[in-house]
Amino acid sequence: MAPGATQTSPAGTGDRPRRRTVRTPGQWAVDVGIVVVLTALALATLYPFLYELTISLSSTAETQQAGLHILPRHPTFAAWQAVLHSSGIVRAYGNTILRTVAGTAISLVLTAMMAYPLAQRTFPHRRSINFLLLLSLLFSGGFIPLFLLVKNIGLLDSRWSLILPGAVGAMNVILMRNFFQAIPAELTEAARVDGASEMRILFRIVLPLSKPVLAVIGLWTALANWNAWFDALLYINDPNKQVLQMFIRNTVVTQQDPLLTGIDTTLQQPPSGQSLGAAAVMIATLPIIALYPFLQKYFAQGILLGSVKG
Repeated sequence: MAPGATQTSPAGTGDRPRRRTVRTPGQWAVDVGIVVVLTALALATLYPFLYELTISLSSTAETQQAGLHILPRHPTFAAWQAVLHSSGIVRAYGNTILRTVAGTAISLVLTAMMAYPLAQRTFPHRRSINFLLLLSLLFSGGFIPLFLLVKNIGLLDSRWSLILPGAVGAMNVILMRNFFQAIPAELTEAARVDGASEMRILFRIVLPLSKPVLAVIGLWTALANWNAWFDALLYINDPNKQVLQMFIRNTVVTQQDPLLTGIDTTLQQPPSGQSLGAAAVMIATLPIIALYPFLQKYFAQGILLGSVKG
């Protein structure tokens, strides 16, 4: 029998014959190789997260030992308690949550208001604006002009400096525009005949039908705002307005704003600085990990519909 041929097995009276595909050793080898490679990549991706979790739950003596750290031998929550009792990280957490929620909401509204007219074929100068939008993906002014712009409009040391400069992204506009173009034009035309304004059409008809792409762009924007720290380094000088990632950077890299204020000094074995940094990283990562499964069902659908249609 030829490799990969289909073999028909005998069946009883009145039953359909069952077909069984004969796999060659080469096909089995390819499948095994793919499984091994994907398993290795999954473990390589999972290990840094598991390492940080293990270090955050380890004692000072365990963190100083060399080798792989997979599971803590004597788990302790001293580092987690110290981080959660630190007033600095609580304030930074609040600033990051405020930035993420406000930044994501403002970004979605502004992106939709820019993508909707570009999705209308009767919009004047539509091609020129789309060309400029694509051009901005290839060239940018750089950090110095952006810093001067933020300074000249009076946003330095303001929370708005972390939200407004990156509120509208060219890629997000293109993705949402393509999704809007896939919505049947008969819906918007019927609304115009009934006397609905363009803003009413956008917020009452188009956006309710665009939940997949809104979820995708919202997820991307929320992740970007949650993990951002460089703009806070440039624009924010007030320690009361620092975001969580900047706080962790100062703690782990430059050893500023230490988390030792939340540690009970009477403890015989207080957590090490490495455990404190790992606990802070885990606390900063867990909200995004908890949020992602709720938006994952929209992720692939939104990307495919927004990128293929148009």
